[in-house]
Amino acid sequence: MKKLNLSFLTLLAMGTFALAGGDIEPLTDEQALIESNNNFYFGLAYSYQNMQVDAIATPPGGNTFTKSVLDDKFSAVMLQAGYNFNKYIALEGRYWFGLSSTIHYDKVNPQLFNDKDTSLDAWGIYLKPQYPITEVINVYALLGYGGGDINIDNVPANVGLQYVADNVDGFSWGLGASYSVTENISLFVDYVSIYNDDDDYYNPSTGYRYNFDRTLDKWNFGLTYNF
Repeated sequence: MKKLNLSFLTLLAMGTFALAGGDIEPLTDEQALIESNNNFYFGLAYSYQNMQVDAIATPPGGNTFTKSVLDDKFSAVMLQAGYNFNKYIALEGRYWFGLSSTIHYDKVNPQLFNDKDTSLDAWGIYLKPQYPITEVINVYALLGYGGGDINIDNVPANVGLQYVADNVDGFSWGLGASYSVTENISLFVDYVSIYNDDDDYYNPSTGYRYNFDRTLDKWNFGLTYNF
């Protein structure tokens, strides 16, 4: 009886498709690409990041001088999450968890010792224009807003982190490319400029005026998973 019912249902389904005039067709490659790109994705990456801080110092009596306070490399782990609206545009957020490293600082203030354990966290949110140049290779840009937070261990309380960075934020951009290994998994590499700007600082206890030029950028190597 079960076999009879199954055969009847099979014939009914076949007849329904025939009456429909064979209108059911597989998705074209273009449709499949659009549909597969209309989804959420998450990623993980290793980041090789650099921060450079140059200071122009002007003491109360004049005689301005320039000093490179910091020019060093840091490592970080990056997490990303995004959504592809279609194959040409996405929205993406990133957070970099800085790994601690011993950094040598040139002294702007005598109490800022030369060697300190330092880490650099950063974040960014981006509009992501993208273009598939082949079925598996995609190039993209990142345009948005980002920031960084440098953490220095055992800095005396009366030494302000203004001498290095503290928190910085502003316009952020990047360029990159990805390669689809499978339908869901892609490898990517990109360059991101988190921050590149300068600002002024006055130390009332010494009378020194400073202009700090700060640059924070990253190279990222990772993979994404598309849902």
